[in-house]
Amino acid sequence: MICRVKKFKITGFLALLVLFLVECQKSAVFPEDQYDERLSAGVATVFDATSKAFGAAFPTLSTYDEYVHEKGDQVFSQTFVTAPAPIHSGLGPLFNNTSCESCHHNDGIGLPTAGDNRSSLLMRISLPGTDEHGGPVAVPGYGLQVQDKAAYGKQPEAKVNLTYTYQSYSFDDGEEYNLRTPIYTLSNLYTPISGSYLLSPRLAPPMIGLGLLEAVPESVIVAYADPNDANGDGIKGVANYVWDVTTKSIQLGRFGWKANTASIVTQVATAFNQDMGLTSTILPVENSYGQAQDDGLKDDPELPDSTLNAVKFYAQTLSVPARRNVTDATVKRGQQLFMLAKCGTCHRKTLITRVNVAFPAISNQVIHPYSDLLVHNMGPGLADNRPDFKADGQSWRTAPLWGLGLYEKVNNPGYYLHDGRARTIVEAIMWHGGEAEQSKVYYAHLSKTDRDAVLKFLYSL
Repeated sequence: MICRVKKFKITGFLALLVLFLVECQKSAVFPEDQYDERLSAGVATVFDATSKAFGAAFPTLSTYDEYVHEKGDQVFSQTFVTAPAPIHSGLGPLFNNTSCESCHHNDGIGLPTAGDNRSSLLMRISLPGTDEHGGPVAVPGYGLQVQDKAAYGKQPEAKVNLTYTYQSYSFDDGEEYNLRTPIYTLSNLYTPISGSYLLSPRLAPPMIGLGLLEAVPESVIVAYADPNDANGDGIKGVANYVWDVTTKSIQLGRFGWKANTASIVTQVATAFNQDMGLTSTILPVENSYGQAQDDGLKDDPELPDSTLNAVKFYAQTLSVPARRNVTDATVKRGQQLFMLAKCGTCHRKTLITRVNVAFPAISNQVIHPYSDLLVHNMGPGLADNRPDFKADGQSWRTAPLWGLGLYEKVNNPGYYLHDGRARTIVEAIMWHGGEAEQSKVYYAHLSKTDRDAVLKFLYSL
């Protein structure tokens, strides 16, 4: 009996050792014929093409992790109220919206309106120059974000006004398209701003796949950067290194339209603080601190760590919907044209996540976000002229394209680009400039049949 126990112990140890060695292999490029083309996110892919496609948890979560994800989901959809209140207290006194879901509709993109309760568009603000960490300079009395709503008896910081101008264009074959250019202004400022200031609109982006993007090794992202265009292809790409309030250090930015946020937990804490006026241990100071609108309550931090971490875990474990129609001949043709246009130089199809034996769902996964997570100069047409760390006033992060073909179904209608100015994928393409100018021109000169093939490919993502 003693010998058998020892044998089982040794056998078990060897099995664990083999598993450990397999799990700890270096990430490598998988042969194209060894995985299902539909699996946008490896084992974190969900086969759902309905209006709820962006709201599914990782399929491989444990029972406990499912419980935490569900708790985070409940908070994500919960409407917060002003203090004092027995539950869900702490909203404001300055805010942009009352819940996470109010901006990220169905965990997808937002609605690019200004000032109303449906709006998912917020306005960043700063002074010219950089702060001590190389980031934007806060505006005295306003900070780095305009809160356009306020609790009863308080005054919003300002009203954001949005108007559009429209211009018609046509492709070589005569097919027309329209581009609308947004114009943003502030009015009803609660207090004057001395001198000039910079504005940058930001539309709430989709929530899918964030945990996988966070798991891509920094070395992989940085390796794709080419800030001096050493290969002469006209495409540079810059890794945005930013000040992270959670770690109190400079970190690689991955999230946000200018890759100005380093981690999901920082993104969540910042959204609670800036968008809803809720404090946490990461950001324990009210966004209204020092202003006349401050509530003066000594109830900070208002958000328990357990709640913050549950929402972080929820955001980290949202699946990516599977691709569709991957064997369709027109889709394949569109993918070839997408690559010939060099769109794939920035919208990189494949990344591989780091090994994480504690979290197999994001460990060593072959994913297809169609992004390099770098910032690129997109030309004057899309410029906000507001630098954000190493992202200059014409630069934006390469938006991941996974889930793109479901925007219209999930959000009805879909909007595209950092401020939702594009109402169709065609408009989004034709807004590209700067490093993407040649790719846009390539697409513009394609035949109608080939342009439709590219669109069919993009709708398959």
